[in-house]
Amino acid sequence: MRTKLFDSELKVMDVLWKEGDTTAKKISDILKEQVGWNMNTTYTLIKRCIGKGAIKRSEPNFMCHALIAKEQVQEQETTELINKVFDGSVDLLFASLLNRKGLSAKEIERLKRLVDELK
Repeated sequence: MRTKLFDSELKVMDVLWKEGDTTAKKISDILKEQVGWNMNTTYTLIKRCIGKGAIKRSEPNFMCHALIAKEQVQEQETTELINKVFDGSVDLLFASLLNRKGLSAKEIERLKRLVDELK
């Protein structure tokens, strides 16, 4: 299932992924503290996510449950980035990451281990 979530919707989902099933009010309270959103803004975004099939609402207390996993969204966003910016080439993405200035020796070593695990 391909569900395109916008950055604001991803903030709502991130709270659910971190907190687990929780009420819309608690999501609203957390996002008010984190980004300054009022309750109406958060509830509107939750309802958008429900409409997209990313969140399931249940009662009592407008309980929210994530229907898509964070890893699924990460995979979709990565694929979209590769297709949009790197002409579908994972090699070009990887080369871009490796050519970034300031990559630490520890980060380079971790990338080498990831590649070795793929073999």
